[in-house]
Amino acid sequence: MKRLVWDTLKVFIIFTACTCLFYFGLKAMHTEYEEFHRYDQPDGPAVKVFQQESSLLDRLNLFFRLGE
Repeated sequence: MKRLVWDTLKVFIIFTACTCLFYFGLKAMHTEYEEFHRYDQPDGPAVKVFQQESSLLDRLNLFFRLGE
């Protein structure tokens, strides 16, 4: 009986330690990427790729061709 309690306690301690390590690892990653601004203006000679100037017929053709 004493052996069963000791094994259960070891598993519980290892599980708690791994859970805490995982939690604080995710928390550290969150704080690292929280200040990463993905939508800033690009630096250097950026080129605009997408142009919104298309007619309704072109958009309808694209809609049917892509099956959206």
